Amino acid sequence: MGEGPAHHVPVHSVGVGVGQIAPDFTLPANDGSKFTLSEQCTKGPVVLVFFPFAFTGVCRSELAVLSEMKQEFADHNTQVVAISCDSAYSLQVFAEKDSLTIPLLSDFWPHGHVATQYDVFLEDKGFATRGTYVIDSDCIVRWSVINGPGFERDAGQYLAAVELLHD
Repeated sequence: MGEGPAHHVPVHSVGVGVGQIAPDFTLPANDGSKFTLSEQCTKGPVVLVFFPFAFTGVCRSELAVLSEMKQEFADHNTQVVAISCDSAYSLQVFAEKDSLTIPLLSDFWPHGHVATQYDVFLEDKGFATRGTYVIDSDCIVRWSVINGPGFERDAGQYLAAVELLHD
């Protein structure tokens, strides 16, 4: 059998590749509205942030940082949205309780459909891993990072990637 750490040989690559067209979708948001990626892209870049579950430790701190940075992204005409497999109702309570100001999108039904399109759905666990995609106004993926469920991402990297779109 194989010797050495398994993480050196990925079973399969995850995520939609940079340079690919981002799969379009429409999902309900925590405020009751609907979010359609292709419509939002016409207004400017979009940062999609997949996260496992509302009310969990790493998710809370990541989304708090993104809410604090909302204006910095807005200054680059960029919309940040977070997506989980929680219901829109749970996300609404989560946003209120944690004073989150970015839209939270529900990939609840069909369960994990959008996360699956982006190849970040963990089938055996029933939730999305920490995938982030910076998508330009032509709906092309320009930057991405995929972390395991317990590994926090650096939102500063997203902002740096967005800034590069304007150079």
